[in-house]
Amino acid sequence: MTVSAVSSATTATTTTSSSSTSSSSSLTSSDFLSLLVSELQNQDPLNATSTTDFINQLTSYANFTQQESINSNMSSLASSFSSLVTLNSVNYIGHTVEAKTDTSTLSNGSATFGYSLSSAASNVSISISDSSGNVVYTGTGTGNSGSNTFTWDGKDSSGNQLSDGGKYTISVTATDSAGNSVLNYTTVTGTVTGIDTSTSTPSLTVNGVAVSAANILGVTS
Repeated sequence: MTVSAVSSATTATTTTSSSSTSSSSSLTSSDFLSLLVSELQNQDPLNATSTTDFINQLTSYANFTQQESINSNMSSLASSFSSLVTLNSVNYIGHTVEAKTDTSTLSNGSATFGYSLSSAASNVSISISDSSGNVVYTGTGTGNSGSNTFTWDGKDSSGNQLSDGGKYTISVTATDSAGNSVLNYTTVTGTVTGIDTSTSTPSLTVNGVAVSAANILGVTS
């Protein structure tokens, strides 16, 4: 009869613990320890927890507590790092930078882009698309190994001058004599006018376009 009573208590405790755990979104260190103590209090005296199992559970508890501490420290470190990146990004304001991106704003009737080639290209095709994805210009570019520059005069393929303020994206296809792509990346150069910290990774406003601080290649002035 005693065994039956203990067994019932164990069942009730297990049920309560399960219900409590399921209602919580995460298991805390206190919850973990409470479950361990409840197990010891309500274990079957005729089938007690072995010393080995108990030591393993204590080890799991220690590891769990340590992991909680590590997670907390990592979260604090990530927050501090984000603040540091934001502070460093402020230094870019007012400076002209070159950044890896493919979008720029049409200003004073033109937009200048850059692109890097791993080796000389035999064919370089360039297309410019508006913010809706419509191709408004197609042409060719230089194929020198390394950095190349392309300045678009803001006119579409029919010769119509497009209005300033629109955001346009360049697409470059560069191949060598064997037909292999030699394009590394595209760039824009412009003055940093602001910083956006609404996301976990701060971005800089360059030529009216958000650019990740990690994509800044260099400061030109």
